[in-house]
Amino acid sequence: MSQLPDCPACGSTYTYQDQHLLVCPECAHEWDAANLSPEEQDGLTVLDANGNRLQDGDRATMAKDIKVKGSSLVLKVGTKVKINRLVDGDHNIDCKVDGVGAMMLKSELVKKVQ
Repeated sequence: MSQLPDCPACGSTYTYQDQHLLVCPECAHEWDAANLSPEEQDGLTVLDANGNRLQDGDRATMAKDIKVKGSSLVLKVGTKVKINRLVDGDHNIDCKVDGVGAMMLKSELVKKVQ
């Protein structure tokens, strides 16, 4: 059985399919499964510190200072980040940090640059 996406209205995980529509039993929201973006079809939704949806190729900045494990390096607030791809897991952003290089970060640590 394939994994259905969470409800876009309330975030419920109990969605089910009724013919060509997806239905949420908790809020009664119905939507067409064919009109979902590739991220929504995969069920992978990554949000930044402000709740903005992140996508591959987005630019972001650090939202808070963090110490890099295993080194004396500290990533300061405002450090630029280029998101290469989004992955499923604890550290869900595969990115390149200015002055540091490739890293994996948690999405809660960055803010999307508009």
